[in-house]
Amino acid sequence: MTTANQTIRIRLKAFDHRLIDKSVREIVDTAKRTGAIVRGPIPLPTRRERYTVLISPHVNKDARDQYEIRTHKRLLDIVEPTDKTVDALSKLDLAAGVDVQIKLQ
Repeated sequence: MTTANQTIRIRLKAFDHRLIDKSVREIVDTAKRTGAIVRGPIPLPTRRERYTVLISPHVNKDARDQYEIRTHKRLLDIVEPTDKTVDALSKLDLAAGVDVQIKLQ
């Protein structure tokens, strides 16, 4: 696994910012414990989706409710990972509400 300048890029997405921060802390602690260098976490822009719904079934166009979903994102780079780092990260159990994308560069 230790080839020249190899990095693991981890991108996390979640609706709850507390869950994503907890997951990032677990990944960073695991990577540092195994001797890898960690860059980040880098907070990426939060995506806000807004939905407007009419609450009256017939008239009253002014009566509306607005709902919002926020998608929080974080980026981590693990520089020069060892075999121990990869094994520890593969065994790591993260929260169910966190989407993880891993790229090897």
